[in-house]
Amino acid sequence: MTSTLFPRRTLLKAAITTAAAAATMPFAEAVPAMAPAAANDRAQWIAILERVSGPVLEAIAHRQLKATMPVEISPGGDLASRRECTYLEAFGRLLCGIAPWLELDGLSGSEGALQAKYRELARAGIEHGTNPASPDYLNFGTSQQSVVDTAFLALAVVRAPIQLGQRLNPAARRQLVKALLDTRKILPGRNNWLLFSGMVEGCLCVLGEDWDRMRVDYAIEQHEQWYVGDGMYGDGPHFHWDYYNSFVIQPMLLNILDSVKPKAATWEPLRPVILQRAQRYAVIQERLISPEATFPAIGRSLAYRFGAFHHLAEISLRRELPESVAPEQVRSALTAVMGRMIAMPGTFDANGWLNIGFAGHQPSIGERYISTGSLYLCSGAWLPLGLPASDAFWSAPAKPWTQKKIWAGEDVKTDHAISV
Repeated sequence: MTSTLFPRRTLLKAAITTAAAAATMPFAEAVPAMAPAAANDRAQWIAILERVSGPVLEAIAHRQLKATMPVEISPGGDLASRRECTYLEAFGRLLCGIAPWLELDGLSGSEGALQAKYRELARAGIEHGTNPASPDYLNFGTSQQSVVDTAFLALAVVRAPIQLGQRLNPAARRQLVKALLDTRKILPGRNNWLLFSGMVEGCLCVLGEDWDRMRVDYAIEQHEQWYVGDGMYGDGPHFHWDYYNSFVIQPMLLNILDSVKPKAATWEPLRPVILQRAQRYAVIQERLISPEATFPAIGRSLAYRFGAFHHLAEISLRRELPESVAPEQVRSALTAVMGRMIAMPGTFDANGWLNIGFAGHQPSIGERYISTGSLYLCSGAWLPLGLPASDAFWSAPAKPWTQKKIWAGEDVKTDHAISV
């Protein structure tokens, strides 16, 4: 299928080329070029969002997702099992990242027009994806993996309760609730998967449905037991050096607390310490970005690309960055990282779908559970688009991030662990 969905490809190409070039410049050259770029960063992010999101949203809104989305798997993967879950992965993961932007009021111009279009496509996608009679029904509760990506869809609804909840038509809302309930038959693993079950229940709470407090309690309390220090949790009883604190653990902990707060204050005493840890981990994440806008390719699920900064984006969206990390330096860093990664040859196939890889097309970097749909968790980095353009995150002049300052010889305060 030849794509005709992207009339702004010229804008995108220019945006990502500028971002990638700035990321690789020597510091002294890059800083003068960055100052006028502040007003353009949001446009770059929107161009990337549109480039990645368009194929998924257009296809499912027209009940063509399963008919048109390719299913690439890594060497040794099981194509049949991946086909059972990859479409829900693509839709649920994509929506969880664009939801705050869909929920934002007051947009106008070309961005407002794109937002209005994507709101309609997203709601149509929920309607078709949760309808068992649709060719794009997303198979809720039929596999272990389905609880994972139902949770990302649930997270999207929690982040956009008006646009993706209240404004669904009654039939689509009933279908969504049933789809969420269908995943209760899945027993989650004793690791970060507990948060998937907890996130589903949090979404049911937001939708005004009966929800299971025990699943929420178990997810939160177990992660209290699995906290290993200095802002990081183990993935189960053991610590894994990967990006799962960002992909799943810390953003879902915060959003589960938010979702159930109006109905139950049981877990609110834990919020201050969970937030303090989250702020520390955001500091660590920002410091992982090199002066060249790269970050360590370590641990599993690297094919989620810049979704590795889901947590840093979450804390930015919440306006909870600590004083040592200015929002505009996070914007500058993430703009450079995304521009660099999205510009790599092979990132997209000929029809605009993501290919497996971290920096380009690298099938072997995907685990057996990785397929095309998995890759759309990259959307997690876009959460700050839920902030208005007037917010300091977008409006403040561009600022170099921590490693850029340090390696340029700037005097930067030392970094310290936390003890909570």
